[in-house]
Amino acid sequence: MNKIKTIIRKEWAEVFKNRMVIFTVAFLPLLMTALPLGIIFATRDASTGTGEAIDSQLPSEMTQSMCPQGLNGAECFQVFMISEFMMLFMIVPVAIPVTIAAYSIVGEKTTRSLEPLLATPITTVELLIGKCLAAVIPAVLATYAAFGIFALGSWLIVANKMLLMALLDARWLIAIFIVGPLLAVMAVAFSLMISSRVSDPRVAEQVSMVIIVPVLAGFFGQMAGLFVLNKQVISVVAVVMLALDALLVYLATRLFQRESILTRWK
Repeated sequence: MNKIKTIIRKEWAEVFKNRMVIFTVAFLPLLMTALPLGIIFATRDASTGTGEAIDSQLPSEMTQSMCPQGLNGAECFQVFMISEFMMLFMIVPVAIPVTIAAYSIVGEKTTRSLEPLLATPITTVELLIGKCLAAVIPAVLATYAAFGIFALGSWLIVANKMLLMALLDARWLIAIFIVGPLLAVMAVAFSLMISSRVSDPRVAEQVSMVIIVPVLAGFFGQMAGLFVLNKQVISVVAVVMLALDALLVYLATRLFQRESILTRWK
């Protein structure tokens, strides 16, 4: 355990010297929080008639699953609009660890600090766990902090407590506290696989960013009405993500060959 903690401290000391990493960790969560809060604030005075006119144009399954009884048309429209940003909010636990993990191995190779690290008695599993946690922890903490700001802002803006409960329902809790960390692990495992196979930090980061595509596909798919992100769908996604994370972590461990990395990158 001490070896893993040492790896985490070492990663943070090196990675957070990069201004781009600090910018991503700080700015991206604030942006993804400001967008839905801005919509809540802008639509807080929407008239009931306007909301009902828009609400009548929405698919009935969306209205039934997202809008609980007791809310008027304008409030249902607010719930629908904020729900559209749920998938976009999931970019935070993906983009932040990708930025950190993509540099994790290939960056150390370019700075000549990987060889001494691999020569130590640390095992491959301990090394990858340390690097994984070093990227996942900041991403998860940033996601939780952003959601906390969103929840606080919603509480200050929204007067109707029933609407507030609809905005912060079980779908958000499952997405933020379960799917978010699973997405972070998936992004890190994928980035470590890429980082261990390429020789340029920029290539590693650019290729690793491909992992954001499924999140964006989910965002645009929901906007197009192809599916509804209700509690059941989010729960299924969490189970699938758990299995996918286990597979990617196994593949990352298998693909990380210490001897090959040292000889091939001389």
